[in-house]
Amino acid sequence: MRHDVVYKEQILPIVQDSYQNVTTVLICQNLLLRTGISHILSGTRFVLTKEPCDDLSNLPAFTDSVPLLFIICESRLTEEYAATVGHLKAQYSSARVVVLADGMEPDTAMQLCRAGMDGFCPTSMDRHALVKALEIVILGETYIPASIGLMLLDQVRQGRAHFDHGVATAPANDPEVLHSKLSGREAQILRCLTQGASNKVIARELGVAEATVKVHIKAILRKVKASNRTQAAMWATGHLNFSQDNAASLVSGE
Repeated sequence: MRHDVVYKEQILPIVQDSYQNVTTVLICQNLLLRTGISHILSGTRFVLTKEPCDDLSNLPAFTDSVPLLFIICESRLTEEYAATVGHLKAQYSSARVVVLADGMEPDTAMQLCRAGMDGFCPTSMDRHALVKALEIVILGETYIPASIGLMLLDQVRQGRAHFDHGVATAPANDPEVLHSKLSGREAQILRCLTQGASNKVIARELGVAEATVKVHIKAILRKVKASNRTQAAMWATGHLNFSQDNAASLVSGE
């Protein structure tokens, strides 16, 4: 069973309980950094294991019945990050993996997301913001700072982004994309995703059930070959012209 399926079916119902502790493992050899993170997470639901994990060949045993979060707090090359994330995802099918570092290039963030990274948190984040970001990740979403998201969108608009293994590419504003790939309702929902709207907001705006929105989003992700709603929104920004006239011409109905 794929790790995302395991997480959604077995772990997500547990972590949605705000009182459920999350077993948190630090991959960090820096004692000072470990102490700081321990202080930051003290009193939260993110309970650190007694010992940090510095040897991937000797990882502790965890069951798939408890929420599990790995935080990588070491400076590594992109390939090393990707290998570590992939190894953790392979061994712990339901685990969430976050990288904590001073900074990250947009292309690196995309590569690590493809490898299975669930979030990137810069070390400059405020304590409360960091905890909230971890909450978002443990609830099944992908977290990246707005600054990286904006740079990725700029790259898409300028035609410099590379989605070799993620988002499908096509000529910008090609009408064939809209008519052959997406239904009118899917195009409406995709437009809402580019605005950062939640499923609940989209359902209210379009007058449909939230469950219907979820079904359409799954279809959108499949059609544009995106792994999450963030990638789908970036694809739409680079390939569809969501002007007011275009939005008004979208077909209503299911």
